[in-house]
Amino acid sequence: MFDRDSDFITGLLIGGLAGVLIGILYAPKSGRETREDIGRKTEELMAKARDEYDQAVEKSRRAYETAVKAIADVKKTAGEGAEKVEKTASELAERGKETLQEGAGRLKRAFDAGLDAYRQEKETPTS
Repeated sequence: MFDRDSDFITGLLIGGLAGVLIGILYAPKSGRETREDIGRKTEELMAKARDEYDQAVEKSRRAYETAVKAIADVKKTAGEGAEKVEKTASELAERGKETLQEGAGRLKRAFDAGLDAYRQEKETPTS
C-alpha cells in the first residue's frame, strides 16, 4: 500500500517537474517572465507535495492507531496469543514507519531537484 502511495507521489513530482521544464523550453516569454512562472509552479508543486506528504502521514497514523487498538482488543479477549499478535503488529507498524520515511526521503529528493532546477534557471542570464 505504501509503495503505491510513494510511487504515486514520486510520479506526481517528476511529472510536474517535467511539465514545468517542457513549458519553459517552449514558452515564448522573457527570462523574467519565465522565472516568475517557474517560481509559481515551484510553489504549486511544493503545496501539492506537502498535501501528499500530509495525507501519507495521516494514513500511517490511522494505520498505526488501528494496529494499537487491535492489539489492545486481542489482549483483552485472548491472553495467550496476544504477545505474538503484538509482535507482528509492531513489526508491521515499524515497516509502515520505514516505508513512510523512505517515501519522505524520495519526496524530499524530488523536491530538492526541482528547487535546484529553479535556482539554476533563475541564475542563468537572460538574452
